[in-house]
Amino acid sequence: MHRLFVALCPPSAIRATLAQTMGGVPGARWQDDAQLHLTLRFIGEVERPLAEEIALAIGGIAAPAPTIALAGVGRFDKRGRADALWAGVTPHEALAALHRKVDHALVRLGLEPERRAYLPHITLARLPRSAGHGAALERWIAEHAALSSAPFTMAELILYESSLGHDGARYAPIVRHPLVG
Repeated sequence: MHRLFVALCPPSAIRATLAQTMGGVPGARWQDDAQLHLTLRFIGEVERPLAEEIALAIGGIAAPAPTIALAGVGRFDKRGRADALWAGVTPHEALAALHRKVDHALVRLGLEPERRAYLPHITLARLPRSAGHGAALERWIAEHAALSSAPFTMAELILYESSLGHDGARYAPIVRHPLVG
């Protein structure tokens, strides 16, 4: 089985900016440089033949490369507790359109359509249940609320394989597909 997702990778200068925000929250598992991405569509576990079809379908998507900028930070909560920290991006329109194209390509292969609302973001840290975040988490959000950047373009659609291990997930790019400049 192959655990897959489709994403965009920010340029190295943006990843360096994001790395500067990482720290100050006890127990947070900060993403490393290779893990920083903007997910367009999580696919999940599929058998190899379908993974190959997905790779071909991703290569057939024609879309403009989105130009966005970093815009603040936030957190996701799950069952009443902080679960992840993220960096926001703006504008959402081009990303939402690309998300729909990816989703439609996957649905044509027989996968279920995405049911969750799409919120473009770059995950910065996972927060384990056992970690006490409290005031440190609120302080981190306040310190980085004004996170911003100059506009940047993400020129490749990437199909990643995710391998789960005891130290978290590791991502390997399987297919890189250039988007129209």
